[in-house]
Amino acid sequence: MHGLQEAGGTAIAGKTRRYGLWAVLLGLCGFALDWATKEWVLANLDPTAPVQVIPGQLYLRLIRNPGAAFSMGESFTVVLTCLAIAALLFLLFWMVPRVRHPGWAVATGLLLAGVAGNLFDRLFREPGAFHGHVVDFLQVPWFAVFNVADIWITFAAVTVIWLTLITSVTLSGEKAERGGSTSAKARP
Repeated sequence: MHGLQEAGGTAIAGKTRRYGLWAVLLGLCGFALDWATKEWVLANLDPTAPVQVIPGQLYLRLIRNPGAAFSMGESFTVVLTCLAIAALLFLLFWMVPRVRHPGWAVATGLLLAGVAGNLFDRLFREPGAFHGHVVDFLQVPWFAVFNVADIWITFAAVTVIWLTLITSVTLSGEKAERGGSTSAKARP
Protein backbone atom coordinates (compact mmCIF):
# COMPACT_ATOMS: atom_id res chain seq x y z
CA MET A 1 0.00 0.00 0.00
CA HIS A 2 2.82 2.39 0.90
CA GLY A 3 4.50 1.82 -2.51
CA LEU A 4 1.21 2.59 -4.26
CA GLN A 5 0.90 5.89 -2.41
CA GLU A 6 4.45 6.82 -3.39
CA ALA A 7 3.75 5.98 -7.02
CA GLY A 8 0.55 8.05 -6.93
CA GLY A 9 2.40 10.95 -5.33
CA THR A 10 5.07 10.75 -8.01
CA ALA A 11 2.37 10.76 -10.71
CA ILE A 12 0.78 13.86 -9.20
CA ALA A 13 4.17 15.59 -8.91
CA GLY A 14 4.92 14.70 -12.54
CA LYS A 15 1.54 16.02 -13.65
CA THR A 16 2.18 19.28 -11.81
CA ARG A 17 5.59 19.68 -13.41
CA ARG A 18 4.13 18.80 -16.82
CA TYR A 19 1.50 21.57 -16.66
CA GLY A 20 4.09 24.03 -15.38
CA LEU A 21 6.41 23.01 -18.22
CA TRP A 22 3.62 23.50 -20.76
CA ALA A 23 2.95 26.96 -19.32
CA VAL A 24 6.62 27.92 -19.63
CA LEU A 25 6.88 26.52 -23.18
CA LEU A 26 3.74 28.40 -24.23
CA GLY A 27 5.19 31.52 -22.63
CA LEU A 28 8.45 31.14 -24.55
CA CYS A 29 6.64 30.59 -27.86
CA GLY A 30 4.35 33.57 -27.25
CA PHE A 31 7.32 35.74 -26.29
CA ALA A 32 9.17 34.68 -29.46
CA LEU A 33 6.18 35.59 -31.64
CA ASP A 34 5.82 38.97 -29.93
CA TRP A 35 9.56 39.68 -30.32
CA ALA A 36 9.58 38.60 -33.99
CA THR A 37 6.59 40.79 -34.89
CA LYS A 38 8.16 43.81 -33.18
CA GLU A 39 11.47 43.25 -34.97
CA TRP A 40 9.63 43.02 -38.31
CA VAL A 41 7.67 46.18 -37.56
CA LEU A 42 10.80 48.11 -36.56
CA ALA A 43 12.55 47.04 -39.77
CA ASN A 44 9.63 47.64 -42.14
CA LEU A 45 7.27 50.34 -40.89
CA ASP A 46 7.63 54.10 -41.04
CA PRO A 47 6.09 55.72 -37.93
CA THR A 48 4.70 58.54 -40.10
CA ALA A 49 2.98 56.25 -42.63
CA PRO A 50 0.46 53.72 -41.21
CA VAL A 51 -0.28 50.71 -43.43
CA GLN A 52 -3.89 49.80 -44.07
CA VAL A 53 -4.45 46.04 -43.68
CA ILE A 54 -8.26 45.88 -43.54
CA PRO A 55 -9.81 49.16 -44.73
CA GLY A 56 -11.27 51.08 -41.83
CA GLN A 57 -10.66 48.20 -39.40
CA LEU A 58 -6.98 47.33 -38.99
CA TYR A 59 -3.85 49.39 -39.55
CA LEU A 60 -0.19 48.79 -38.82
CA ARG A 61 1.01 51.98 -37.10
CA LEU A 62 4.37 52.01 -35.37
CA ILE A 63 4.48 53.88 -32.07
CA ARG A 64 6.83 53.67 -29.11
CA ASN A 65 4.87 53.78 -25.89
CA PRO A 66 6.64 54.79 -22.65
CA GLY A 67 3.50 54.21 -20.58
CA ALA A 68 0.91 51.54 -19.97
CA ALA A 69 -2.32 50.86 -21.86
CA PHE A 70 -3.76 53.91 -23.64
CA SER A 71 -0.38 55.64 -22.99
CA MET A 72 -1.27 56.22 -19.34
CA GLY A 73 1.60 56.63 -16.90
CA GLU A 74 4.15 57.84 -19.45
CA SER A 75 6.32 59.35 -16.70
CA PHE A 76 6.28 56.11 -14.66
CA THR A 77 8.25 53.85 -17.01
CA VAL A 78 10.68 52.77 -14.26
CA VAL A 79 7.78 51.89 -11.92
CA LEU A 80 6.00 49.98 -14.70
CA THR A 81 9.22 48.09 -15.42
CA CYS A 82 9.63 47.13 -11.75
CA LEU A 83 5.99 46.00 -11.57
CA ALA A 84 6.50 43.88 -14.70
CA ILE A 85 9.60 42.26 -13.16
CA ALA A 86 7.61 41.49 -10.00
CA ALA A 87 4.75 40.05 -12.09
CA LEU A 88 7.14 37.85 -14.09
CA LEU A 89 8.81 36.55 -10.92
CA PHE A 90 5.39 35.85 -9.35
CA LEU A 91 4.31 33.90 -12.43
CA LEU A 92 7.52 31.89 -12.64
CA PHE A 93 8.02 31.10 -8.97
CA TRP A 94 4.50 31.02 -7.54
CA MET A 95 2.02 30.20 -10.32
CA VAL A 96 4.02 27.87 -12.58
CA PRO A 97 4.86 25.39 -9.78
CA ARG A 98 1.18 25.25 -8.72
CA VAL A 99 -0.46 24.76 -12.15
CA ARG A 100 -2.32 21.43 -12.22
CA HIS A 101 -4.93 22.13 -14.86
CA PRO A 102 -4.54 22.57 -18.63
CA GLY A 103 -6.65 25.73 -18.71
CA TRP A 104 -4.53 27.32 -16.02
CA ALA A 105 -1.40 26.23 -17.91
CA VAL A 106 -2.68 28.15 -20.94
CA ALA A 107 -3.60 31.22 -18.87
CA THR A 108 -0.23 31.21 -17.11
CA GLY A 109 1.68 30.69 -20.35
CA LEU A 110 -0.16 33.56 -22.05
CA LEU A 111 0.54 35.83 -19.08
CA LEU A 112 4.21 34.85 -19.13
CA ALA A 113 4.39 35.66 -22.86
CA GLY A 114 2.65 39.01 -22.53
CA VAL A 115 4.48 40.23 -19.46
CA ALA A 116 7.87 39.08 -20.79
CA GLY A 117 7.25 40.64 -24.21
CA ASN A 118 6.54 44.10 -22.89
CA LEU A 119 9.16 43.80 -20.15
CA PHE A 120 11.80 43.01 -22.80
CA ASP A 121 10.96 46.31 -24.50
CA ARG A 122 11.20 48.25 -21.24
CA LEU A 123 14.59 46.71 -20.44
CA PHE A 124 16.27 46.59 -23.86
CA ARG A 125 14.70 49.12 -26.22
CA GLU A 126 15.40 52.83 -26.63
CA PRO A 127 15.92 55.10 -24.79
CA GLY A 128 17.54 52.62 -22.35
CA ALA A 129 17.20 50.07 -19.56
CA PHE A 130 14.17 50.60 -17.30
CA HIS A 131 13.14 53.52 -19.57
CA GLY A 132 12.56 51.56 -22.79
CA HIS A 133 9.45 52.24 -24.81
CA VAL A 134 7.12 49.39 -25.72
CA VAL A 135 6.72 48.82 -29.46
CA ASP A 136 3.02 48.98 -30.38
CA PHE A 137 1.77 48.60 -33.94
CA LEU A 138 -1.76 47.16 -34.21
CA GLN A 139 -4.47 49.81 -34.55
CA VAL A 140 -8.21 49.19 -34.66
CA PRO A 141 -10.95 51.86 -34.56
CA TRP A 142 -11.70 53.46 -31.20
CA PHE A 143 -8.99 51.65 -29.30
CA ALA A 144 -5.38 52.07 -28.24
CA VAL A 145 -2.53 50.92 -30.49
CA PHE A 146 -1.30 47.58 -29.11
CA ASN A 147 1.01 44.64 -29.80
CA VAL A 148 1.04 40.83 -29.69
CA ALA A 149 2.09 40.80 -26.00
CA ASP A 150 -1.04 42.80 -25.19
CA ILE A 151 -3.13 40.22 -27.08
CA TRP A 152 -1.62 37.44 -24.94
CA ILE A 153 -2.43 39.34 -21.73
CA THR A 154 -6.01 39.92 -22.91
CA PHE A 155 -6.49 36.25 -23.84
CA ALA A 156 -5.03 35.27 -20.45
CA ALA A 157 -7.50 37.54 -18.66
CA VAL A 158 -10.43 36.03 -20.59
CA THR A 159 -9.16 32.52 -19.78
CA VAL A 160 -8.81 33.33 -16.07
CA ILE A 161 -12.33 34.76 -16.00
CA TRP A 162 -13.65 31.65 -17.75
CA LEU A 163 -11.83 29.30 -15.36
CA THR A 164 -12.87 31.12 -12.19
CA LEU A 165 -16.40 32.29 -12.98
CA ILE A 166 -17.76 29.81 -15.53
CA THR A 167 -16.03 26.49 -14.87
CA SER A 168 -15.04 27.24 -11.23
CA VAL A 169 -11.72 25.41 -11.57
CA THR A 170 -8.90 26.37 -9.24
CA LEU A 171 -5.22 26.61 -10.14
CA SER A 172 -4.77 23.16 -8.58
CA GLY A 173 -7.40 21.74 -10.94
CA GLU A 174 -10.07 21.23 -8.29
CA LYS A 175 -13.65 22.38 -8.57
CA ALA A 176 -14.14 25.50 -6.46
CA GLU A 177 -17.00 25.65 -3.98
CA ARG A 178 -19.65 28.25 -4.65
CA GLY A 179 -20.02 30.79 -1.83
CA GLY A 180 -23.76 30.34 -1.32
CA SER A 181 -23.88 26.55 -0.87
CA THR A 182 -24.96 25.11 2.44
CA SER A 183 -23.55 21.80 3.58
CA ALA A 184 -25.63 19.10 5.27
CA LYS A 185 -23.64 19.54 8.49
CA ALA A 186 -24.59 23.19 8.77
CA ARG A 187 -28.32 22.51 8.61
CA PRO A 188 -30.23 22.35 11.92
